[in-house]
Amino acid sequence: MKKSHLFVLAIIAVAAAIILSTTADASVYVGFGEARARAAEGNTTKVHVVGKLPRDAQKHPLGLEYDPLTDPNYFAFTLVDTTHLAQRVVYNNPKPQDFDASEQVVITGCMKGDVFMADKILLKCPSKYVKKDLKGATASVN
Repeated sequence: MKKSHLFVLAIIAVAAAIILSTTADASVYVGFGEARARAAEGNTTKVHVVGKLPRDAQKHPLGLEYDPLTDPNYFAFTLVDTTHLAQRVVYNNPKPQDFDASEQVVITGCMKGDVFMADKILLKCPSKYVKKDLKGATASVN
């Protein structure tokens, strides 16, 4: 074989290894029921769960546990997934800003025992999507 052929084969092998390693780390969107089933099978791959915070009559979120004076890197809350299954979530980082105002929450992590251990939290806040009054905001063209 020529050296150029070996070089091309090496490049292809490296590209295949990179593709396989990135797809192995890719997580899927599931509900808490499937996350529990995966954990029971011993599957520790990370998953995404989409949900909403349970709220009281005044629209305040229920079940938030965060005390920055005691432990600033412990935040726990209850999340209800799209199948209406509630689950306790623990996030070992500070509480995200505007968490209380979020409409929808996407968490990444896996089940550990009876809690979902979140590595990342993504918020969908309503303020970004509220239609604002644009009257007088544009210049008139004569």
